[in-house]
Amino acid sequence: MSKHRLSKKSRYIAWATAGVAVVTGAGFAAQAATAAPVWPAQKTYTGGAFDTCAAPSLNAMKAWKPGPYGAAAVYIGGKNRGCAQPNLTAPWVKSVNASGWKLIPLYVGAQPPCQKSANPERLTSSTAASLGASNAKDAVAKASALGMKAGSPIYLNMESYDITDKACNDATLAYVRSFTKTLRNATYRGGFYGFSSSSAKAIATAPNKTDLPGNLWYALWDQKNTTTTDWPWNPAQFTNHSRGHQYMVNSKETRGGYTITVDRNAWDAPVAIIG
Repeated sequence: MSKHRLSKKSRYIAWATAGVAVVTGAGFAAQAATAAPVWPAQKTYTGGAFDTCAAPSLNAMKAWKPGPYGAAAVYIGGKNRGCAQPNLTAPWVKSVNASGWKLIPLYVGAQPPCQKSANPERLTSSTAASLGASNAKDAVAKASALGMKAGSPIYLNMESYDITDKACNDATLAYVRSFTKTLRNATYRGGFYGFSSSSAKAIATAPNKTDLPGNLWYALWDQKNTTTTDWPWNPAQFTNHSRGHQYMVNSKETRGGYTITVDRNAWDAPVAIIG
C-alpha cells in the first residue's frame, strides 16, 4: 500500500520514522464474547495475497489466475481512499469470486489527528466516536452493495502515526473501537491494517482490548512471506486465522500480458463472503 493513500515519499518517510486453503473458523475471541447471537461461519483464506491501489480489470484478474496469489485486497470506500475504482462493482466482485479469487475489503477511514499527511478526513478526540460509527456504517453499506455479505470482515486502514503521543493515540483507539463495535452490531467482522512500528502496534499492545478488531494485518516490509516467524508481538495474540502480513511493496509483476504494481502479503485471516 506504498502510495495508495499517501504519496510514495510520504509513506517511506512515515515507515522510516515510525521506526492456499479455504476453511471456516470459529471467529476470534476479541469479538466473539459480545457478538450477535448468530454469526455466519467465518470464511478464511491462507496463502498469498496482493493489494493494489485500483481494482484491476476483470480480464487482468482472470489472466492473473492461477498464480502465486489467491486473494486480492480491494478498497471499498472511505474519504481518504487514494484511487478511483471504476472496476469495483457488484458484477466485478461476483465474476472475480466465481473465477476463484478471494477478496479482502479495505476501508480508508478517518486518520489520526497527529498524523503528518494531508487527508480529507481526520479525527479528533471530540469526533472519534461519532466518526468511527458513521465510517463503519458507510463501510457496511459499501460492502453490502458490492455483494459482500454479513459475516465478512472489513479491514480499517490506519496509516502511520506517533503512538507515543498519548492524546493522539487515545483518540485513535476510541475511533477504532467505535468503528469495530458498529461493524459488529451489523454482523461484520472487524479487521485492521497498520504498521508494525506504529498503528498496528497500537492495536496489538493496547492494555484494554475491548472493542478492538479481532484480525490484524501488519505492514512489515522485511520480504518474509510469513505471518508467524516475524510476528512482532505476543504469539498468543491474533491466532486462529486472524493475521495478515504485508511483507513487500511496489512489486511490478506481469502475468498473462497484464502488468500490475502490487504489494505482496502473506495471508491467514478472514476474507469476504460473496453472495
